[in-house]
Amino acid sequence: MRLKRKDILTIEELSREEIEMILSTAESLREVSEREIKKVPTLRGRTVINLFYEASTRTRTSFEIAAKRMSADAVNISVSTSSVVKGETIKDTAKNLEAMRPDCIVVRHAAAGVPMMLAANLACSVINAGDGAHEHPSQALLDMLTVRGRLGALEGIKVAIIGDIAHSRVARSNIYGFTRMGANVVVAGPPTMMPPGIEALGCVVAPDVDTAIKGADVVMMLRIQLERQKDAFFPAAREYSRFYGLDEARVRLAKKGVVILHPGPINRGVEISSEVADGPYSLILDQVTNGVAVRMALFYLLLGAVREDAA
Repeated sequence: MRLKRKDILTIEELSREEIEMILSTAESLREVSEREIKKVPTLRGRTVINLFYEASTRTRTSFEIAAKRMSADAVNISVSTSSVVKGETIKDTAKNLEAMRPDCIVVRHAAAGVPMMLAANLACSVINAGDGAHEHPSQALLDMLTVRGRLGALEGIKVAIIGDIAHSRVARSNIYGFTRMGANVVVAGPPTMMPPGIEALGCVVAPDVDTAIKGADVVMMLRIQLERQKDAFFPAAREYSRFYGLDEARVRLAKKGVVILHPGPINRGVEISSEVADGPYSLILDQVTNGVAVRMALFYLLLGAVREDAA
C-alpha cells in the first residue's frame, strides 16, 4: 500500500482512491484497540510530535494514542510552556523541532494555512489537525469511517450538516469528503453563519433546518465556534436551540435508522439535546473510537508503508 504524498493537509486534495485507502486501512487497524495489549510494532523507532497551538481534548489525545499503539514515540509540545511565549515564530519552532529528526509533526493552529506553510518548509511529514476555519481532514475521515461502518456505503446517501458553517473547519472537510465519495450534502444554519458561495464546495444550502434533515441518512450537528467569532451572530442560546437545535422531533424527520454525528465538544441543550446525544441513533462516541483508528492509518500510510515518491 502506497500513499503518493508525504503530508495530510486537506481533504480537498485527496482523491477518492486515497480516501478509500485510508478508510480501509483504518478498518483493518481498528481491532488493535480491542486487544488486551493494544499495540503493534509497525512504527517502532519513529517519532511523532504533536504541536498544538489551540486547546484540544479528543484530537490531541487521539493522535498521541494512535502513535503509541503503532509503537511510535509521541511527544506533546505545550505551546504555553514553549519558546513561543518568548516570541519564537512557528516556522522557527518547527525548524528546531525538525532538527531533532522527528518523522512527523501534527499541527493545530488558529491561522488557516499554517500546516501548508510547514509542509513546504519541512522534510518530515506534516498532518493538519485543524487550521483556523479552513480544514480538519482527520475529523472528516473518521466521520466517513463511522458512517460507512453503520450504513455500509457512502455513495448516494444524504448528509445534513447543521449549525455554524461559516466558522467550521469540520464542515468544510466533510463537504469535500462526503461529496467526493458520492454522497449528497445539504447544509443549514443561521443566515449569519452561512458563508456566501458555500455551494461551490459541492453542497446544497437548505432554506431551513427541517428541510435539510428531512429524509437524511446522516445528521451532523456542529458546535457554535464562539472562539472564532468577534460579533454576535444570534440573539440567545435558547433561540438558537429552538430554530437550529436537534431534538427528538427533528430526528423523526430523517430516515429511519439515521446516523447522528457531532465532532465535539457538545453544548447540550444548544445545538443538540441530551436525549438525542445519548440516544440510539447517536454515534458520537463511535466517532471518538474511530478517530484513533483513522490516525493510526495516517501514521502507517505516511511513515510505515513505502511511498512511491520515496521508492
